[in-house]
Amino acid sequence: MRQILLINPNSSVATTEMMVSIAASCAAGGVRVVGATAQRSPQMITTVAALAASAAEVVEIGVADHKNYAGIIVSAYGDPGLGALRDKVMLPVVGICEASMIVAAAGGRRFGVATVTPELAGSIEDRARELDLHHLYSGIRLTPGDPLELVRDPARLEQELIVAVRACLEQDGAEAVIIGGGPLGQVATAIQPLFDQPIIAPIPAAMRQLLGLLKTSGD
Repeated sequence: MRQILLINPNSSVATTEMMVSIAASCAAGGVRVVGATAQRSPQMITTVAALAASAAEVVEIGVADHKNYAGIIVSAYGDPGLGALRDKVMLPVVGICEASMIVAAAGGRRFGVATVTPELAGSIEDRARELDLHHLYSGIRLTPGDPLELVRDPARLEQELIVAVRACLEQDGAEAVIIGGGPLGQVATAIQPLFDQPIIAPIPAAMRQLLGLLKTSGD
């Protein structure tokens, strides 16, 4: 059985378990998803400094045990350590931000991001620019209030993200919207059926990208 390593750069084990469950639901037979949780980061990364600081541990986790895996997912929006990890291991490595933006922009669609972390808005826009997708990026819509408090209230989180998604679509002209954040994975899948337009959940997007790379490589 092939194993995929999902690295959670946040330090919440519960979040890792949720992410692994979502990724596993997208896996084909003969594929097992294994989670690894960072120890040195906050439970939820909400600042540029924390995002940057998490990159080193992502690389450490990925390098330490990579020979046991067919591929790796970096499961924080912002893809900390993604490029450095790709340089150090000889297997496919995907990030949930990169994968979701590629899916959202398919066919030249304009896409936006709905999320909870205002301090990471610039980092998210930077990723669109780094992926040469900035010309299709319609912008970001943010939920109000403290993101840490919001994620502790799933019903309110879902409602606030629905409002943000509608703003992306109706005010910014987005044709697809990404729910931007690994810890928002469950809410992302819940929101998808509520809209006619594509609502992109980053973890399934990354999982499908990785499975496609593994199929192409014949691994």
